[in-house]
Formats: sequence, structure tokens, C-alpha cells
Amino acid sequence: MSQEEILNELPENYTELKKQANRSADWRARLAAVEELGQYDHKQVIDILTRLLETDPVTTVQNAAYEKLKAFGYQVKQPVTNKPEPVKGVSKILLRIKKSLPRDHTYEDFKEKFKKMRIDVYDTYEGEKGDEFDAWLKDMWAKAGR
Repeated sequence: MSQEEILNELPENYTELKKQANRSADWRARLAAVEELGQYDHKQVIDILTRLLETDPVTTVQNAAYEKLKAFGYQVKQPVTNKPEPVKGVSKILLRIKKSLPRDHTYEDFKEKFKKMRIDVYDTYEGEKGDEFDAWLKDMWAKAGR
């Protein structure tokens, strides 16, 4: 089989990769799906990569999809790097979580409840903020409900 034939077929595990690409609470799974799907220049794959490029809340995933589409020769716009908050109303979400905890709760209590209640939002910001996630979350926790 030639390289061209391989690239124009769907991967054997396409269904699983499609599910992975749709996991809203796991940016790492979406990124892994982009990496694997990016080996196949097939309309269904291109549709998934285009959607992730245009709508994924995590810049790392958007950039990976952009690079794969560009490598296939598609004319695509590079993702905006200076974008507004990935999740609209995140301050209100965090305030609600903080208010649901006892007055004397710790940052760790808050972080754990946030992860349990809104894993989708938690995961998005963990992916978007990278190494600065804990500092950002601690700051948001301190500011919430002052």
C-alpha cells in the first residue's frame, strides 16, 4: 500500500478517535486524537480537525489541528492566541463553588470540588493555563466572593 492510499482512508480506530476528539473534559485526549487523525487526509477527519481548530477552548489543541490541516495543504486561519476567557462566566462558576463550601474551607477543598463539579471547565483551564494553572486558580479562589 502506498503512502497516498493510507492517507486517503479512515484509520481503523476512527470511531474511537472521533469519541476522543469529542471528550469535553479531557484536552489531552483531544490532543492525542488530533495527532493520530492528522495522519489521514480524509473528509471525515478534516471535518473533525476543522471543528477542533475553530471551537476547541484549549489553544494547544487548536494549534495542533491547525498544523495538521496546514500540512495537508488546506488554507486555514491560525488560531487567535490572545483570546477572551475560554469559558464564559467562569468567575460566577467559581463563586458558586466557593459558596457551596464551608466558610473555613481550604484552597485544596475548593480545587477538589471544582474538579468534581465542573471537570469540563477545570480541564479547559488546566489545558489553557498549563504550569500557571494552580497560581491562576488560587488567585481566582482568593478573589471569589470578596
